[in-house]
Amino acid sequence: MPELPEVETTRRGIAPHLEGQRVSRVIVRDRRLRWPIPEDLDVRLSGQKIVVVERRAKYLLIQAEVGTLISHLGMSGNLRLVEAGLPALKHEHVDIELESGMALRYTDPRRFGAMLWSLDPHNHELLIRLGPEPLTELFDGLRLYELSRGRSMAVKPFIMDNAVVVGVGNIYATEALFAAGIDPRREAKSISKARYIKLAIEIKRILAAAIERGGTTLRDFIGGDGQPGYFQQELFAYGRGAEPCKVCGALLREVKLGQRASVYCPKCQK
Repeated sequence: MPELPEVETTRRGIAPHLEGQRVSRVIVRDRRLRWPIPEDLDVRLSGQKIVVVERRAKYLLIQAEVGTLISHLGMSGNLRLVEAGLPALKHEHVDIELESGMALRYTDPRRFGAMLWSLDPHNHELLIRLGPEPLTELFDGLRLYELSRGRSMAVKPFIMDNAVVVGVGNIYATEALFAAGIDPRREAKSISKARYIKLAIEIKRILAAAIERGGTTLRDFIGGDGQPGYFQQELFAYGRGAEPCKVCGALLREVKLGQRASVYCPKCQK
């Protein structure tokens, strides 16, 4: 599933081509996503100028003069720029054609993504209860420490909770916990303030680094410019179960936490 760096990479790739452009028409070939695409999307968006492309958590907000398109990439979706009129292949469900002659094309083999319309996106039911963005001053180790008090759940699913902080998915939670030297199985309430401060710093560092490298190429992720991400080459723990630790040489272990695979080093992470 595309995580925050992949979505931010997509935003950065498509924004320069969309902002300031007017939509000529919207072609919807299949409305059957996680929630049906609005039947009147073409009427609502066509003729409008795109003002700005923002991101909230893993949602892309394509803001027009009146209203905003809320897009989520789901498990396997991507948005990329193509020439308007380029014949569509299987799973290429939506084209937003621009007067520039380009089109924003949405592809989603599993159809688990979303394209919704809202006049007040930040108060939309999917966004209103989200926690702070991890790369802002609203998120820090003190917030993690205070919210973790009395929480017996494991620390990894705790930091993956979107009400705590958005966008720390499985890949980057695994890597941040490794970098901070914290065992992902530990109870959230058992971790000290100092260690949470370290963890928050590592979350910010790793997410920022992944964004700069275009995200992590896993399965079929590509950015909005059609290029893959390269952060996978720098992973220390995620997907490396039973391989030697790059730091100490011990064999990495894999366990299930919150129904997700979690890899950690028994020597480096306590």
